[in-house]
Amino acid sequence: MGRVKGERGSRQSGLPAPAPVPAGARAVSYTDAEGSPTDDPAAAVRGEMIEYDAGGEVRRRTRFFLSEDEISWLPVSEAAFLLWVLVALVLVWAVIGLILLT
Repeated sequence: MGRVKGERGSRQSGLPAPAPVPAGARAVSYTDAEGSPTDDPAAAVRGEMIEYDAGGEVRRRTRFFLSEDEISWLPVSEAAFLLWVLVALVLVWAVIGLILLT
């Protein structure tokens, strides 16, 4: 399917066309954990950012969401697991360094 070119307004008569979008404008919408719209990016768990080009056409649309899922087979939190992986890698690196020094 092709893209339909034409006016950027409502097809119903009597309704005004939307205001022209300035070049490089950005529209951002955030949604909090309860599903309510919010202006606070720190409270947002999902949202959408739209950037427009000089002609007022959508140049880039970025959607995001945050979710916390627990790994079922992991007996500790993900942060603790990753910390132990980091410690193990540092120990392996130190052992290899000691072996190469001798």
